[in-house]
Amino acid sequence: MAYPGGGDLGGGGGGFQPGTANPQSEVELSISCRDLKDADVFSKSDPMVVLFIQEFGRQSWREVGRTETIDNNLNPDFVRKFQLTYYFEERQCLKFEVYDVDSNSRNLSDHDFLGRAQTELSQIVTARGGRLTLNLGNPNESGPGIKHGTITVKAEELSMCKDAVFIQAKASGLPKMDWFGKSDPYLEFQRCNEDGSFTVVHRTEVIKNTLNPQWKMFEVKSAVLCNGDVDRTIRVVCNDWNSSGAVDYMGEFQTCVRNISEGPSSNSYELVNKEKERKKKKSAAGRVEFVSCGVKQVHSFLDYIAGGTQLSFVVAIDFTASNGDPRNYQSLHYINPSQPNQYAMALLSVGQVIEQYDTDKLFPVYGFGARLPPHGVVSHDFAVNFNPANPEVQGLNGILAAYHQCIQSVQLYGPTNFAPIINRVAQEARGIRPGTDYRILLIITDGEITDMDNTKEAIVQASSLPLSIIIVGVGAAGFDAMNELDGDDVRLSSRGRQAERDIVQFVPLREFANSNTADPMMTQARLAKEVLAEVPDQFLSYMAKHGVKPNPAPAAYSGPSYGGGGPPAATAPPPPDVSAPAYSVAPPPYA
Repeated sequence: MAYPGGGDLGGGGGGFQPGTANPQSEVELSISCRDLKDADVFSKSDPMVVLFIQEFGRQSWREVGRTETIDNNLNPDFVRKFQLTYYFEERQCLKFEVYDVDSNSRNLSDHDFLGRAQTELSQIVTARGGRLTLNLGNPNESGPGIKHGTITVKAEELSMCKDAVFIQAKASGLPKMDWFGKSDPYLEFQRCNEDGSFTVVHRTEVIKNTLNPQWKMFEVKSAVLCNGDVDRTIRVVCNDWNSSGAVDYMGEFQTCVRNISEGPSSNSYELVNKEKERKKKKSAAGRVEFVSCGVKQVHSFLDYIAGGTQLSFVVAIDFTASNGDPRNYQSLHYINPSQPNQYAMALLSVGQVIEQYDTDKLFPVYGFGARLPPHGVVSHDFAVNFNPANPEVQGLNGILAAYHQCIQSVQLYGPTNFAPIINRVAQEARGIRPGTDYRILLIITDGEITDMDNTKEAIVQASSLPLSIIIVGVGAAGFDAMNELDGDDVRLSSRGRQAERDIVQFVPLREFANSNTADPMMTQARLAKEVLAEVPDQFLSYMAKHGVKPNPAPAAYSGPSYGGGGPPAATAPPPPDVSAPAYSVAPPPYA
């Protein structure tokens, strides 16, 4: 239903969900180079850096921008910055190319290529002080002793991303809109766009059967509400909710973040019904007051990462017999040397993102639902490397190697119990000093949970801990019960207690891959984007609820000179090896 003054209520009424969408962080990159090659005969090089990004799901590179050219300088500090949107859940591959500029041509082939370096945005933001130094390479001039200098990239989150507006509103004297009751009012906050249209950025909850409501306090990022412009118009519309889905317009007023920042004394507004005003009718529709309001700086996900908070990756793999005999190519555990199976695909998808935030790259890997050698005891909580005293392995290669070796050594059995492994990881999370570490448990499974009640209780108990749980379903089984664990719509509860926060994200792999046509790399990227998208909000909700503030970011490295004041240049880790030997294991006891 269109409301007076233009725009659309877009989802108002019976089916809307209160809340607001948060933007990702904006990061500014500063560039400097040291010990560049001198490509000019009678002077020094005139360097310029070009930044390219490999966008989500693509193999090609897109140019982001270019720095200015600095004449006659082999150790330039560039003034022009690059601004990128940071997405935790994506691998954002960056390529920096350095050129000696010889003319005004925009064609890069007209200039002398000095070197390039590649990295990921996550590697930059997690480096000490947000400062990463990389060796430049030139494939046209390689060999022992040949150096091309270094490039240093400094990342800084833009402060406009950290301001949040908080508001608690109440209204009085609203018009009666319902025949058999009063009104069911809610507020809708809309940002004015550059073209004069309005976009909904927040809706309050509905307060039923009242003409004098008081809504709950809410927060919305300033970047969402006004896009950094504190004088930008914000339209606040008061509507009456109806169970039919229809929306009855009551009135509106306008404000801006500058006014809101001045506190409650400056934020009392008359609601005006614009439709009645145009018809020369009585247009007053009550008053709205902000009983509490202002602007505050909130801590971002990157604030904690810059302050040294680690993300620790823990893996749990389903070794139940429903996966099928791993010697059979139809088994979900079958290892095809030319292509990762669904378990390996899930490991690679999530692991390639998470490992950038863990400095030691040591990951505990557990299994459940298997009979273990030598006596065939069934375990729902065993170390995949068969070292219960130290279940950690080194990096993604270590995870895959341990998984490949384990599948040759155990007998697939069952049932599918999640509670033991969740309780184990939760117990470890209880010992974490607040703000130092946050656990992410990846559970990969092919079927429905058989201990649902115990699993729900384990998740509710773990919801107050620094822990997120990602469940990836593989194969064609039904996963209906899993949606109950993913508390996006209804908060999970167990034994009369509600979870403190939503910590579970469930995704079936089949939604991202058709085995006949899908590109495995694209499938991994799409899966990672989906399953990890909620982690920053889950992370921040834990920190906020427990009053954990980020540590100050450590100073960038300033030790011995390496041609530019930075540490030895970093190198990217090699890609994981997904190959594995053939299998020879006992057949499972049941299909």
